Amino acid sequence: MEVTTVSPSPASPTEGDDLCEINVTDVAIDGVTLLICICGLVGNGAVLCFLQRNSKTLYIINLAFANFTFLHFSVPSSLLYLLEDVSCSTVVPLKYLRSLLLLSLFSYNLGLYLLTAISIDRCTSILCPLWYRCHRPRRLSWVVCALLWALSITVIVTVTSLCLSLEHEHCQVSLISMYTLNLFLFTPAMLISSTILFVKVKCSSHERQPKRLDIVIFLTVLFFLLFALPLSLSNFLQQLDYMVVSSQVVFLLTCIHSTINPFIYFLAGSCWRRCSVVSLRLSLQRVFQDTEESIAHGTDPAMDTAVPAC
Repeated sequence: MEVTTVSPSPASPTEGDDLCEINVTDVAIDGVTLLICICGLVGNGAVLCFLQRNSKTLYIINLAFANFTFLHFSVPSSLLYLLEDVSCSTVVPLKYLRSLLLLSLFSYNLGLYLLTAISIDRCTSILCPLWYRCHRPRRLSWVVCALLWALSITVIVTVTSLCLSLEHEHCQVSLISMYTLNLFLFTPAMLISSTILFVKVKCSSHERQPKRLDIVIFLTVLFFLLFALPLSLSNFLQQLDYMVVSSQVVFLLTCIHSTINPFIYFLAGSCWRRCSVVSLRLSLQRVFQDTEESIAHGTDPAMDTAVPAC
């Protein structure tokens, strides 16, 4: 997925051509992307429906919503790309397609910001467990989510207003600024906190079973770095006139990341023996259950370290 101000080369055949050459590879990539997006909509929708709403799961619910929204806008984009590949002609105006891509970028940025906040929050709970349990403000998660939503809206509104005004230089500067924010502020913060989390999980595995939540967060960050980060990196280099990889492949990888998160949650809950609504709900509860309740009742000592009562 890419957003540029350069007009694309015409996809429609010339008047003298009777047949258009269909690129089988592009059609296959767009078809697979469309199927993956549909599966991701179902998975993230299940998370939104089954995950219990509380302060402990606020970040995950917002992340699932961001992924769901990204896939929601990616479905029509993939379908339009597929139709254009098959028909060898432009199906919708370029401005409409740009709007879809910009809305997808809003969800992508929000997901990145939330995943960074999740990593930092979990890292803080490991490094400062007493403060996290006794002195952490109760509404901190709500405030952070509200600020991240405001930041995402501000960024995408600025980029949209500049890129839809046909001012190439202003649009390019805004896109470079957005991708710079993603690559050099949020990504390093996520990487550092997740590395600390990985070290903690690795060390704890010698003493006791690692916490499900730590494993889930680490895997989610890892898959983001492998599948979703190339979108920001590729588009950033593209704005600097470097072409690294096909935008269709990058878009496919990003859709895979947004789709795979719910499956990580369900697999970590180890409740696939009975594929039912109850088992899916139980899987989410096992991963994201309230840590304070688990400590107080001693239901799952592997889920959290022992922290003195406040």
